Amino acid sequence: MSQSCDISLRVNGETVRERVPVRLNLVDFLRNSLGLTGSHVGCEHGVCGACTMEVDGTMVRGCLMLAVQADGSDITTIEGFGEHQRAVDLQAAFKRNNALQCGFCTPGMMASALEYIEAGGVADRSAIREHLSGNYCRCTGYQSIVDAVVEVIGERAAK
Repeated sequence: MSQSCDISLRVNGETVRERVPVRLNLVDFLRNSLGLTGSHVGCEHGVCGACTMEVDGTMVRGCLMLAVQADGSDITTIEGFGEHQRAVDLQAAFKRNNALQCGFCTPGMMASALEYIEAGGVADRSAIREHLSGNYCRCTGYQSIVDAVVEVIGERAAK
């Protein structure tokens, strides 16, 4: 017999109330119940970073967090970063620098890059690579992603 719980949370600024199985992970809940397919399920072990999203102001791996653990939380997915203008410049820089490639890692990579930028990260390529090291990308070799992050840091500093 499968157990379920009622949860209430804010996702990208909207209140959501759902009944969910107690063992359902957060990324599967967002993708399958809410149709927010930007965050991807990769390794399901928290290693690849494809499911990175923000929960209560902290970037987390959505595959390692249960939906019931998010009860009462404020969640921002890649869709929400774009809607709330937090990552518009980063999204544009990814596009300009061809940092998208296949796109599978992009939402998690952008979430981690945004975390670095918003924490006051500097345009130090080694520091950026270190911060992004928890996100796997099989297509770009990371150079174009690092270029995009450096570009955004420079643009934001110039404002």
